[in-house]
Amino acid sequence: MPGVPELSPSEFVKRWPNYARGEGVVLLDVREPAELAAAAVDGALHIPMREVPARLAELESDTPLVVMCHSGGRSARVADYLRGAGFDKVFNLRGGIDAWSTEVDSRVPRY
Repeated sequence: MPGVPELSPSEFVKRWPNYARGEGVVLLDVREPAELAAAAVDGALHIPMREVPARLAELESDTPLVVMCHSGGRSARVADYLRGAGFDKVFNLRGGIDAWSTEVDSRVPRY
């Protein structure tokens, strides 16, 4: 199976400009609650990495999922797991929320 495709934050917003209204995609934030308190992207669904296996039923396999974390490492592992669990429309957000802050919305704090 080929690797999980990646999108930069800019590519994500260009592809799904109405993501914050839940139109066409789920932005899945797998960071820990303390990280979410430090910085968050409006419209993202938060499921911490360790909870993803137990909460798969909350995700629809026919809706594209873009997984994000702080810098892209954890989200790549979760995206790979989701593909193995039968989700075929999965992407990793390259650079995570840190890149989101520099590419898309500088109001999102960097940490």
